[in-house]
Amino acid sequence: MKTDLITREGYDMLYKELNYLWKERRPEITEKVAWAASLGDRSENADYQYNKRLLREIDRRVRYLRKRLEIVRVVDYSPQQEGKVFFGAWVEVENEQGDQMRFRIVGPDEIYGRKDYISIDAPMARALLKKERDEEVTVKTPSGEKTWYVNQITYNAPAE
Repeated sequence: MKTDLITREGYDMLYKELNYLWKERRPEITEKVAWAASLGDRSENADYQYNKRLLREIDRRVRYLRKRLEIVRVVDYSPQQEGKVFFGAWVEVENEQGDQMRFRIVGPDEIYGRKDYISIDAPMARALLKKERDEEVTVKTPSGEKTWYVNQITYNAPAE
């Protein structure tokens, strides 16, 4: 089950995608479908078939985004979160071998295309919630339990 939380940036990203698909991409593809249909026999018309399939995919994504945007709850930063790991935090952790990871805990709709984001539903994120700097965290993984140490917690995007 997906958690229905999302950061302000994530909500804006989904809303922007919805507007792009509905106001720009869909009319463009609809025009191509109409043009291809005007050529005659649709059964052997590759342009018609391809663009019709693309239109169905766009419509499916639009329906999903509309439903999702109604359901999700935007979680904004609050100063009371400072010093502990909560939703939206950038966290740097290190294991006993010295391997470091830096990521942001976000909603499940925001992780795609980003290697530095993890879902709030991930075992690592669940284990880190409410932890403070220099605390030890044990994460249950399919290959056994792993121990990580919290090095840093921020709520501002790291300087790249």
